[in-house]
Amino acid sequence: MKKSNSKFKIKNSKLIIIIIGPPGAGKGTQATLLADKLGLYYLETSKIIEKEIMNAKKGEFVEIEGKKYYLLDEKKIWETGGLCSPPLVTYWVKEKIKELSEKGEGIVFAGSPRTLYEAENIMPLLSKLYGKKNIKIILFTLSPKASIFRNSHRRICQLLRHPILYNEETKKLTKCPLDGSKLIKRKKLDDPETIKVRLKEYKRQTLPIIEYFKKQGFEVKKISAAPPPAVIFKRILRELQK
Repeated sequence: MKKSNSKFKIKNSKLIIIIIGPPGAGKGTQATLLADKLGLYYLETSKIIEKEIMNAKKGEFVEIEGKKYYLLDEKKIWETGGLCSPPLVTYWVKEKIKELSEKGEGIVFAGSPRTLYEAENIMPLLSKLYGKKNIKIILFTLSPKASIFRNSHRRICQLLRHPILYNEETKKLTKCPLDGSKLIKRKKLDDPETIKVRLKEYKRQTLPIIEYFKKQGFEVKKISAAPPPAVIFKRILRELQK
């Protein structure tokens, strides 16, 4: 693990940063920057889901509390912009959290928890393992128009799936500046119509968890995702130090 940044009073091994925001807000970009800057593990829920469902075989399922969740069904939900079954996602995320806690690693989340069910089941575990005072929550705001534009133009790298924001500096890139692999678009998931579905799901299922956070005594820092990534990153660091 990287050495702690001396400007931060909280030990990085106990630091939890949760970034919530609509599709295309740059959650993954900021999580990557924070992980590098503060020596945290970037727990990307979408990567966990993709790993589990993209190569799923017919009939394959995960059983949770007596209910079977068929992975090919979950894949269809994912590809059309919906959110995979909360109990299944929660199970995968909680297992990863326990693993990282045992290793003594702090975590930055991007877009997770995604539903009230996930928040109600994941936050108590995080509070128990890391301490409630060490959990920092950032809420990104972005207009639906900007979200659709960013997502429909966004690409990820083929090797490690780094998200590359679309702007004047990156629009002509053909290779990932982080690992050198080819930049590709995510078929179906970043189509404009799929993004509209994802925005509706975000408003319906994800935004309600902000009230849950506040009721549980967590402070939520609101930051605009419209400025350039470097500006947003500085604002996040500033908020974390308060």
